Amino acid sequence: MKRRNLLRAAAITAPLATVGIAGGVGVALADTANFKVMLTEQVQNKVMVFDKNSSFSDANRYKSFSPGGGGWYNLSDCRIRDTAEFGAIGLAAASGGKVGIWNITSEKDQELNDVLWSASPGGNPHALERIPNVGAYVAASSDGYLTVYGPTAVSKPSTLAQVQKVTLAGAHGVLWDPNNKLLWACGNKVVKAYSVSGTYRNVRLNATSKSVALSGLGHDLQPDYGDSGRILVTDTYGVYAINKSTASKTRLHENTRIKSYFRTSTGEYIWIRGDNAGSRDWASPTLRMSATADRTRSGAEFYKARRYATAYN
Repeated sequence: MKRRNLLRAAAITAPLATVGIAGGVGVALADTANFKVMLTEQVQNKVMVFDKNSSFSDANRYKSFSPGGGGWYNLSDCRIRDTAEFGAIGLAAASGGKVGIWNITSEKDQELNDVLWSASPGGNPHALERIPNVGAYVAASSDGYLTVYGPTAVSKPSTLAQVQKVTLAGAHGVLWDPNNKLLWACGNKVVKAYSVSGTYRNVRLNATSKSVALSGLGHDLQPDYGDSGRILVTDTYGVYAINKSTASKTRLHENTRIKSYFRTSTGEYIWIRGDNAGSRDWASPTLRMSATADRTRSGAEFYKARRYATAYN
């Protein structure tokens, strides 16, 4: 069986489960087989949101975020989270050096003037996550560390300031685990879990005993929306499911160069595989889907894909 068919077959046999529904400005209020995906596209350097069942054309664009160049060059991560003050906000990291959050307004397109906060953690930022209730954010930089930012008030992201740096070789992904109140992070040959202590400017990450060995450099860390008891991680050599309680690992696929990967609550797998071609060989113009026709945008270079919903799992 070809590798591509392995991915599709896994989706057919995967058990199904439901996840919570999250609202917010511009966020779909139903979790169905026809939902929206958000992607980092590095040629135009935009976060783009499309209905996954429609062509990825400009006419079908649901939302976008265009921060410009400079430190925002080569957007490497995107996701949305819910806040009491602003509703849904977008989170982004860029290999050019910036991380930040933007306000998802009722307008179709957001730009740099919609940014609520940004920082330059250094070291090729690859991911940004929000820790709820304390309003803290954690960035992963591939040069080898996690950077923690804490506010003086949850409702005032403009007060965020760096409060901690944690060494993690090859740091690429971060994901909050609301069930176990842990922050998971992937790096070079490892996935680690951190507990969180303190609030606001006193928030700190603390390493736990939960650590999972990988075969290569960890690339992406995302929820399994069909199973809240596990998370999904990709590395240089494959895709794995990690049981959050036992920290045990199960290999799902041996596909290489998988840069982004998640499973929906309906059991469909969605991924991006670096095509090893062109000036951005780590990216691809095509979003792969196990139960839906693939979507290709001519001239695009997609790096990360996310389910367009604010739920953590």
